[in-house]
Amino acid sequence: MIKKALLLLLSVAITAGSFTGCTSTSGNDDTNLQTQEIKFDDEKSADLVIVGAGAAGLSAALEAVNNGAEKVIILEATNKTGGSLNFTSGSMSAAETIIQEEDGIEDTLESFVEDIMNTGSDFGGKPNREMIEIFVEEDKDAFQWLWDNGLSEYEFTKDQQGNRAVFAPEHALYSIQRTYKAQAKDKTNYKSPLHEVLDGLLKSNSKIEVEYLTKATDLIANDEGQVLSVCGENTQTGKVTRYNSKKGIIVATGGYSANHKLMAKYATYGGSYITGSPATADGNGLLMMQKVGGALQDDEIMGYIPTFPMGLASKDDPTTGIIASTYTWKTGGIVVNKEGERFVNETEANPSIREVALEEQPDAVQFDIFTDKILEDLRANNAAGMYDLRFGAEGAPGKHALYEADSLEELAEMIEVPVEKLQATVDSYNASVEAGETDEFGRSYDENFNTFKLANNKIEGQKYYAVRLNALCIMTLGGIQTNTDLQVLDASGSAIPGLYAAGEVVGGIWGKFVSGGTGVMGPVVFGRLAARHAMSTEPATGYEVKPAENMLDEELFIKDKTSENEFDMSKELKDGKYEVTVDGQEGPMTVNVTIADGKISEVVVGDNKETEAVASGAIKDIPAKIVETNSVDVEAVSGATLTSERIKKAVVQCLTEAAK
Repeated sequence: MIKKALLLLLSVAITAGSFTGCTSTSGNDDTNLQTQEIKFDDEKSADLVIVGAGAAGLSAALEAVNNGAEKVIILEATNKTGGSLNFTSGSMSAAETIIQEEDGIEDTLESFVEDIMNTGSDFGGKPNREMIEIFVEEDKDAFQWLWDNGLSEYEFTKDQQGNRAVFAPEHALYSIQRTYKAQAKDKTNYKSPLHEVLDGLLKSNSKIEVEYLTKATDLIANDEGQVLSVCGENTQTGKVTRYNSKKGIIVATGGYSANHKLMAKYATYGGSYITGSPATADGNGLLMMQKVGGALQDDEIMGYIPTFPMGLASKDDPTTGIIASTYTWKTGGIVVNKEGERFVNETEANPSIREVALEEQPDAVQFDIFTDKILEDLRANNAAGMYDLRFGAEGAPGKHALYEADSLEELAEMIEVPVEKLQATVDSYNASVEAGETDEFGRSYDENFNTFKLANNKIEGQKYYAVRLNALCIMTLGGIQTNTDLQVLDASGSAIPGLYAAGEVVGGIWGKFVSGGTGVMGPVVFGRLAARHAMSTEPATGYEVKPAENMLDEELFIKDKTSENEFDMSKELKDGKYEVTVDGQEGPMTVNVTIADGKISEVVVGDNKETEAVASGAIKDIPAKIVETNSVDVEAVSGATLTSERIKKAVVQCLTEAAK
């Protein structure tokens, strides 16, 4: 059976000025397709239309104006710009920069290329040297562009020598300091200084229009085979608009790290990875481009899904989470899998080795095992910052993942791992510590201390602790195929006229692992390049548009309902004011509900520690929707799903109290 909309643009009728053109298909089999045109409510035109207002989309829009565009339209599915930049502090990297010059650090573009190639080639990865060379060359100018447009005014993290060009230990280290970690000025609305700079440029540019809460649904080709239109649906009103472009469409919709079904298709335990990405990183941009012939990278490259071995699952939604680690292995802790067995050298300096090792464990789950003595030494070495932030402080977001016991046996039972296996693992480990040699995983126990090994300790003490962590995915490295001009290619390698892609939606650039700062600067660089080529290239004519072969199954893009925040509103409710506190993103959230005449008359979100840059839309809109409909059965705000669900959870608890 053909999935509805799978061959969405098999035949498309385009009539200038008419309000038709978006199509869907239905039928019982391949030979019985009926194409039905969907009416739309409005039509808008621009020199360039961009799908997605993340780093790639914003950079592309600004560059398009610099290259002569009088009007650029960006379609953004959420109520704010930034995309993944709302979820990261946005470390940047570039070589031969003004910061390196001022710090007295000599670097070369050639060295940068080789470092990226080496990292991406780890574990058999296949980075694209040509694209990486283009990136590195353009990256130098892109960083200077950001610097000249406000980045120079930001405060940067410095190393012990006072340099602003630093090493970033969360990734494989570069051969030279070329990572830059700036702090956002408006920390209420921005996590990333790059986002803040781009937003500032956007707001001062009258030639760029952002259509918020507008989800691109379909690309449209004209009679000449040029993909120069896109359908966008307003997620609040349902209004459908056709957006026409003179020069081209740039798809900058991000990756698929929030689509567990798609990750499971390409990685053994991909469905168990937790995601630290926006909910809009669902891969729908890939399917949209496939419908007009866009070719995906092969399955191997689509399986390039790097993770961090330090994911703290959300208490409210265990499929999502944030970066967190105890780092207790630095002072003697170990990590074990669900069988209670060690599987890696915990102090390994190459993070790729630790990442892959966790990805291969059952459900991609590990437990950090440590004791009070190990924790004491971690604090004595000033290395407990992450632990205290995520697990130790009052209201810390990781309290639900922290287990404390008086014995190893009790701890094993709490975390549901085999007691005998955990005991044997600890006994073997303790023996290695006592011998002071190197164990079978390559972990050494001599007195040569470094950043990854601050002390040697056995697993013994008055208190035993465990923290459950998951493989955390914040980006994917597979995606659509493009040429060096960022034109989307079909299966034959031909460019689809008018269609470009930039950012994480493009696959096959970096190899199996991304180098530090390229996940942020890559979208900036390739967004600018896509816009430059689109503005200077006339779309070819005479191309035959048809769906790609090996289309992804539409079922992969249908989200399973995970919310349990439902309440039977037929129950009689007692008038009054009710208050509930639930766990939030970085601490508790308080919600007040007023019942009047048996109905919900007011919902107010009080004290909370949500990330305002992400959560503000949900905090404003979800209470209003609940009151308007007198129900908690309302749609989550796109891009703020977790906050939406927390509010609904609190309201359900208040309603439950009111129904007693």
